[in-house]
Amino acid sequence: MPALACVDAAVVPPGYAFARDGALPAPRAFLGGAPTTGDYDTSDFSAPWSTAHSSALYRIDGWGAPYFRVNSSGDIAVRPHGAATLPHQEIDLMKVVKKASASKSSGGLGLRLPLLVRLPDVLKHRLESLHAAFDFAIQSVGYGGRYHGVYPVKCNQDRYIVEDIVEFGAPFHYGLEAGSKAELLLAMSCLTRGSPDALLVCNGYKDEEYIALALIARSMNLNTVIVLEQEEELDTVVETSRRLGIRPVIGLRAKLRTKHSGHFGSTSGEKGKFGLTTMQTLSVVQKLQRLEMLDCLQLLHFHIGSQIPSTSLLAEGVVEAAQIYCELSRLGASMRVIDIGGGLGIDYDGSHSGDSDMSVNYGLEEYACTVVRTVMLACDRKNVNHPIICSESGRALVSHHSVLIFEAVSSDSIKADASPFASPNLSFLADELADDARAGYNSLMAAAFRRDYESSAIYAEQLKRTCVEHFKDGIIGLEHLAAVDGLCDIVTKKLGVADQVKTYHVNLSIFNSIPDLWSIGQVFPIVPIHHLDQRPGVKGVLSDLTCDSDGKVNQFIGGLTSLPLHEFGGGGGGGYYLGMFLGGAYQEALGGLHNLFGGPSVVRVAQSDGPYCFAVTLAVPGSSCAQVLQAMRHEPEVMFEALKHRAAECGVGGADAIMRAFHSMPYLICRTGGGVGGGDAIGSDSDGCCGGGDVIGSDSDGCCGGGEEEDEDDWGFMRSLIM
Repeated sequence: MPALACVDAAVVPPGYAFARDGALPAPRAFLGGAPTTGDYDTSDFSAPWSTAHSSALYRIDGWGAPYFRVNSSGDIAVRPHGAATLPHQEIDLMKVVKKASASKSSGGLGLRLPLLVRLPDVLKHRLESLHAAFDFAIQSVGYGGRYHGVYPVKCNQDRYIVEDIVEFGAPFHYGLEAGSKAELLLAMSCLTRGSPDALLVCNGYKDEEYIALALIARSMNLNTVIVLEQEEELDTVVETSRRLGIRPVIGLRAKLRTKHSGHFGSTSGEKGKFGLTTMQTLSVVQKLQRLEMLDCLQLLHFHIGSQIPSTSLLAEGVVEAAQIYCELSRLGASMRVIDIGGGLGIDYDGSHSGDSDMSVNYGLEEYACTVVRTVMLACDRKNVNHPIICSESGRALVSHHSVLIFEAVSSDSIKADASPFASPNLSFLADELADDARAGYNSLMAAAFRRDYESSAIYAEQLKRTCVEHFKDGIIGLEHLAAVDGLCDIVTKKLGVADQVKTYHVNLSIFNSIPDLWSIGQVFPIVPIHHLDQRPGVKGVLSDLTCDSDGKVNQFIGGLTSLPLHEFGGGGGGGYYLGMFLGGAYQEALGGLHNLFGGPSVVRVAQSDGPYCFAVTLAVPGSSCAQVLQAMRHEPEVMFEALKHRAAECGVGGADAIMRAFHSMPYLICRTGGGVGGGDAIGSDSDGCCGGGDVIGSDSDGCCGGGEEEDEDDWGFMRSLIM
């Protein structure tokens, strides 16, 4: 008879809220009255797991709508046209991974993970939705102006993203915003193919070269506005414009009193990094009036801060700025545009909450309506014509369109029955323990036999501490310590008092691909992209490949410190793939080369109405070892010759292997089973697209099977110890 009761159901971390209808299964209660742990619904734990349960568990309908959902195969599917997407237009992310990573000989692209999947259809839908929201708000209240958005290229400067935005936004006169000379060159080049009415907003600190470039853009019939971030910039603008003979269009950035208290509000308010105070604003107006250039002042810009959490705060900032706009108009400036800056937030954690940096309590329509109504009311009170409304919404525009997919390569948790010390030999090793340790061992066994759960947990912890001290003093050997550790882990596991969190080692660099996570604590939705029709069996944290303690993910949406995951190595021998969502803004530009891990492979995937549901329109391999070395000013060719020469001197025929290493990605090469080694990451697929039903690594019996067999082995071990 076993000494302790066993839990054979998954323990789901608290915070991943279950649906209130009680349909989600919960862990079974301990036999004999041992306490359960966790804050979750236990009203119906006998129901089989379904994709709806996974969708609720990972809050996919909260942060993912309307672009991501769980399909009937248990995979994450992309809805490229939002709610208007038809069933046959959905893109299965596992099919994309399969196509990208399969060998070229089998019809794949031969790319290695990690993989960044870009979805231009989602980007187009976001842009159209933003414009439609403002257009609806303008028409519904009878606003006399129009909406002209600009994309701040700092959010993601990738060539294809910027070009897509210019192309998709041309019917709506969508423009670009630049904050440096390099970004200005990029914006000028792209807007030559855009709408002639699209704005080119020049922000950031400026020198004479920057201003000259902006004026040249103006002479090329690009609708360029130079925004003053500092009062001193006006002198450079005036002098350069006179030298070049090009009359400028000027905007100024107001330093508002309104700000929000979150992390992203630190650049706003009276002590913000950018902008002019009221006294500086009046000084600029007076100087332009003396120079007979007041007609050049046409735009007012402000920025409350990124990720504005609520429309009440938004309205507070907009009304303050609108008053300044009206006053500038009264003072004689030829005001035409009010630029409300960035701040349109997204719901990272699916909570629809207005009290954190991770969520917002509004949608696009409510945001647009708040802006339009507030500007309209302020201008009507002062009898000022309704201005063009411009916004610099970058995060809200590009975040959804990129998904980072990576693979787990190993797990650090060792099953008790796999240990050579988890055997009846422990009873003989116990005889070699010191008296106090042996007494603790006997007390633990007796408490376990009595089903005294509280005492068992106490004795296990005491025995472990005692043996550690004895090991440090050289009284016991490594075999004794390992055996006691294994025994105590079994006891705490069966009691449920131990936090059974596994570390999943993932083929990824947090510093390169998710830099905001370690630098500012930004939390992104991270979800397995398959096996979502099966119950997750473990709680896990993620550890990357870098040699740095910060290279881990142990904070997840909902304030959790672990993530529900499927048992590593389950699911029919396939790899275990996870996706990081809503990371299309800033992560690529901010990523570094820590440990010389470079960028991921990239595929651009568009929805297709042909025989397959998607087409890969662009495939770019990730950075090779040679490329990341070159980025740090090393010379791979010289390095290779030196190594080849040394190999020849030592009689080693390793030149080919060294050459392959230079051309390979720094990341691990993973076998299908999730281990490290050679070969393709995933088996091939002849059509490479969304054929029917061939889900990689699927297992109808579930990913976390084998629990009953493991329990019997554990308790056979415990019985032998008690006997």
